[in-house]
Amino acid sequence: MGGVDYPRTYQEFRDWFAAEDVCRDYLAKLRWPDGFSCPSCGEGGFWTTAQGLRMCQGCELKTSVTAGTIFHRSHTPLTTWFAAAWLVTSSRNGVSAQGLRDSLGFGSYETAWAWLHKFRRAMVRPDRDRLGDPATGVSVEVDQSYLLGYVPITIAVERTPKGRLGRVRMEVAEKPNGLDTVDFVQDVVIPGTTVHTDAAAPFERLPGLGYPHIVTPSTVRGRKVDTIDAVTPGPHLVSSLLKRWTAGTLHYRISDTHLPYYLDEFTFRFNRRNSKARGMLFYRLLQQAVETDPHPLAELTNHKGE
Repeated sequence: MGGVDYPRTYQEFRDWFAAEDVCRDYLAKLRWPDGFSCPSCGEGGFWTTAQGLRMCQGCELKTSVTAGTIFHRSHTPLTTWFAAAWLVTSSRNGVSAQGLRDSLGFGSYETAWAWLHKFRRAMVRPDRDRLGDPATGVSVEVDQSYLLGYVPITIAVERTPKGRLGRVRMEVAEKPNGLDTVDFVQDVVIPGTTVHTDAAAPFERLPGLGYPHIVTPSTVRGRKVDTIDAVTPGPHLVSSLLKRWTAGTLHYRISDTHLPYYLDEFTFRFNRRNSKARGMLFYRLLQQAVETDPHPLAELTNHKGE
């Protein structure tokens, strides 16, 4: 609820999170919504040490609210982390690493870059729901596009019975029209959901896997259709928005190695595009951040790109 669980405006955000202890308590409620649970023995009782750590009454393990999360062992105040999370979520198109550095006064571009990648790894839940709904008639359109001019991206997007687009899922494909596109459908689409595709050969397997399959050929009366809109308009629109985002916000500063995480960020934003409460996105990001592994700087920068 806005004003209770998350701030509704920037002014409210500033009023709520001006102190370090308030930020720590907020993360604690997100990490342990049902009360503290020791990560070692599961005991609920604890003492608070002079350093602000929680000592389990059962096994005496000392832990902190940030241990094992993306904030793990960070020497930067949580107030700054919260400000970064607000900047990332309050803008409909997000921010670039340079923009984050300029806004928060980081000493290096690398720090801002690493923070954004930590947040990106928290933007997609491993147990997220699959697309489609046979019971309500929500179908899924699947197709491929190219990003950066040469990287094949498989895109699946929901289509409601009223013709509106729903949620999206994307992944970097192994190769154009490869069998991994079928694996992708099985991973992200509920069995029994009608799947719309072009006439690429791998999709012929879908009916045998439990997916009603509607094919829209890329040729009409022997002539090739000039626009992908005539085949799968949903993925085409998503592809156009993705390319616009990489150009306008990221300025094409994307490496192949980290591309899946940029797709995660785009997915996070697209699936919440109709949300009028930007504070809710801030809440969701922090909620998932305390459930995401630290991903230290050395790991992130091993194959550094934007």
